Formats: sequence, C-alpha cells, structure tokens
Amino acid sequence: MKIIKQKTLNEIQKKEILELWNNEYPEKLTYKSIEDFENYLNKLTEQNHYLLIDEYNKINSWATTFKRENETWFAIIISEKLHGKGFGTRILDTIKENETILNGWVIDGDSDKKLNGNNYRSPLEFYIKNEFEVLSDTRLELEIMSAVKIKWVK
Repeated sequence: MKIIKQKTLNEIQKKEILELWNNEYPEKLTYKSIEDFENYLNKLTEQNHYLLIDEYNKINSWATTFKRENETWFAIIISEKLHGKGFGTRILDTIKENETILNGWVIDGDSDKKLNGNNYRSPLEFYIKNEFEVLSDTRLELEIMSAVKIKWVK
C-alpha cells in the first residue's frame, strides 16, 4: 500500500471515496449521491488529499486537510478491514509532515449505526494514541452528529 498526496480528485476517486465514506461513517452522515459529496468537497478551501492505494490502485483510506476560519482541519476515513494495522497512523504521520497544527471533530459515542447495521465505533482512542489533545469543552452538537474537538500541535 502506498500513500499519495494530491490537490484534486478525479471522478473515479470521488466515487471510491464516497463508497468508503458511506460504508465507514454513521448512516446519518452518508451522502445519497456523488453530487452531494461534491457539494461537501466544494465547501472546503485549500484542500490536500491523501489516498491510501492498494496494488490494484483502489482507495482503501482517504484523508483531507483544509482551511476553516484560518485553522487547518482534517477528515479521515480508514477502511474497516484495515483498522488496527497501522495504516491510519501512517496517513496521520504523512499529514503531520506537512502541517504544524491539525483540528478535527470526532464522534465520541458508540451509539450510531452504519449503513450495514453495525455499530459505528468512535475513533477517539486512536487519536489520543496519535498525540491529539481532546478539547472536551468544545463540542459540535448537530441533529446528525455529536462530536468533540481534537487538536494536534507539532
């Protein structure tokens, strides 16, 4: 598996990432169409995409960094079949080489369901293990998600 960094995504990559997104995130966060996913991406400024590609050039994990209110934020999706194998840390380490501060939102509960009916497992412990600070007083409370802010500083 290799990680590639690029500024934009082609249509095939967008479709693969959308499938990954809808398979791995809670059902409430899924996108119904490629257009809905593109609308999400179009709202992000100064994007960098990190793709974990297998030997068949299929995307197994995706991360993006972007600017929001003069801060660098990130989103990451690791294929469930790769959990616990070090690939998420590899992607984060690659991102950390290019950034000095990263901000993110993390769902910190385990009550959400994925599209396949399985429980969504909060990745909060993964981020703590990867040197992120949990900002417990900063929360995002929306109808579709409840999350806590995390931050990493080089």
